[in-house]
Amino acid sequence: MSESRYKKSKEWLDRASKVLASGVSSEFRKYNHPHALFYTHGKGAKVYDVDGNEYLDFTLSQGPLILGHSHQEVLDAVNSYSEDGQLFAGQHQQEVELAEFLNRVIPSAEMMRFCLDGSEAVHTAFRVARSKTGKNKFLRFEGHYHGWLDNVAWGLSTPSPEELGDRLHPNVYAWSQGLPKHSQDEFLVLPWNDLELVRKTLENNHQNIAAIITEPMMCNSGCIPPKPGFLEGLRSLCDQYGIALIFDEVITGFRLGLSGAQGHFGIVPDLSVFAKALGSGYPISAIVGKKEWMEEISTARVIHAGTMNACNPTVAAALATVRILERDNPYPRMYELGEKLRMGLKKQASELGINMLVQGLGPVIHTGFIDEAEVHDFRAVLGYDKAKQNRFISGLHDLGLRVIGRGLWYISSVHTAEHIDEALAKSESILRQMNQEGQ
Repeated sequence: MSESRYKKSKEWLDRASKVLASGVSSEFRKYNHPHALFYTHGKGAKVYDVDGNEYLDFTLSQGPLILGHSHQEVLDAVNSYSEDGQLFAGQHQQEVELAEFLNRVIPSAEMMRFCLDGSEAVHTAFRVARSKTGKNKFLRFEGHYHGWLDNVAWGLSTPSPEELGDRLHPNVYAWSQGLPKHSQDEFLVLPWNDLELVRKTLENNHQNIAAIITEPMMCNSGCIPPKPGFLEGLRSLCDQYGIALIFDEVITGFRLGLSGAQGHFGIVPDLSVFAKALGSGYPISAIVGKKEWMEEISTARVIHAGTMNACNPTVAAALATVRILERDNPYPRMYELGEKLRMGLKKQASELGINMLVQGLGPVIHTGFIDEAEVHDFRAVLGYDKAKQNRFISGLHDLGLRVIGRGLWYISSVHTAEHIDEALAKSESILRQMNQEGQ
């Protein structure tokens, strides 16, 4: 079935592989089903490939398309503003209007700078924290993704769960070849959601740590909310030791609410990074923070630059996106649809006797196969049955339902109750097939 269904995509992949390394421009695109696919267009909650296959899309292009594909108001805003110019090597009005909007809705966004992607913004935040504190290292958590650059490309994979070692002094492994050995010296890593481990680590190492960086809800390895008191504890410890608390809101920003996870959980970090949903698919990110921290950039003690930063099309896309989100307030409905999907998937797994764990919050959902009632950190996520996961996700894909390969589902403002019903019908079909196959 797969070979004929994706024949033209395979032809394009073969052609692309002659000029693009492995035929793609981002590693994760290789792992579509049954191989990297080529798409022609998307509209609303649907996306279409070169073979004419239609997909109900819960990937939202790895997260950015919170308003769905090809939202007309966003496209109109980009086209209109681009006619005035693409890039001035200077400031423009909508850049200020976007900053004023974010300043109003995000608790920590007293000041900000715009960048092009999350990886760049994360490293700007590290530079700010080091400059202000005079310390060099940062503390991060196993399985949290903060981009693909050298000093954060550790602790994302392991030869085996057992080789992670002691929780207080974990072993870390490189995610990629080509990382300089010294990049491992820039951070400490701990399992997530264990405040006591953080407390013990800071008691002995706070004099070296400039920042703690965390996804406020773990979304890249499973989908795991913080335990009650965990984020509050991080905030308190950072205050105690003069450490920057950095929230990586690349995924949670504008997805859990207009004010991000920090607004949802009521915890104000010192610095935050936003991207993905901010630009509705256009390349823009922001480092935002309290004025006392962002003054490191304002005074040029920390240099932040970029020729393409805040270019007209990306700013126009972002400003249109956040204005639409505020005007239409899709969040109550997105949360309702998320709960409908979560409960439906849980019911199917229970009735069919399949060990599918469904976790998440609001419009972010994760499905994985494990004999646990819930998981709280990356070490538990490593216990997911990858073969079952692959069978489930690929089966959905063949039925025209697109979910991120690691089991992550995003709900957009344009998904409907009927879309959720369709998704549940298709998931039940695949789960029943898996049962019959003895998986």
